[in-house]
Amino acid sequence: MPKIIDHDQRRREIVAVAKKLIIQGGFEAATMRSIVAEAGFANGALKRYFPSKDSIVAATFQSVLAEMNERILEADPSLDPQEALRRDIEVTLPLDKYRIDSARVLLALWEHSMANEELAAVYREHLREWRRRLAVRIAAARGRDEPCDAPTVLELAGEVIGMSIGANVTSLMFPDGALIPEHRAYVDRLMRNIID
Repeated sequence: MPKIIDHDQRRREIVAVAKKLIIQGGFEAATMRSIVAEAGFANGALKRYFPSKDSIVAATFQSVLAEMNERILEADPSLDPQEALRRDIEVTLPLDKYRIDSARVLLALWEHSMANEELAAVYREHLREWRRRLAVRIAAARGRDEPCDAPTVLELAGEVIGMSIGANVTSLMFPDGALIPEHRAYVDRLMRNIID
């Protein structure tokens, strides 16, 4: 009886290997050859799942963005609006080793997306959705009956996104987590600015 292969699981394993290689050595470390070797596949087996490095990169990028979205969507519905906003901000920041590693992957993939319009479009859509969700949270946390598309609310959402991206980039220079206290303090200041 032939062995049944879970192709979706294989794709997830390949993406996990690509992510690991990018974390260890940057984008250039994730070659088709290194992915095959690390995953333990025979040469050519990778092409069954991903026809090119670009397709692996796209899947890895989408995986990291999906993980971020999942963390945001896992919010406890019993949190009050301000706690929910704080949590949504914190889950996008490099406040532990896992998220610092994810930032390394995102940085490599952002750079690659500069020359790949498909990846750039995926990230632009992620940014639009992120801003929309933040605006809803910010409007609720401010408690002023502002619509979520009010200019002030959208500006604050943009500030949160800019701070998060900046924190993820700077964390790469301090992979030991030395900036975590600074990032937590910034969240406190940002929350005061949003609520006041």
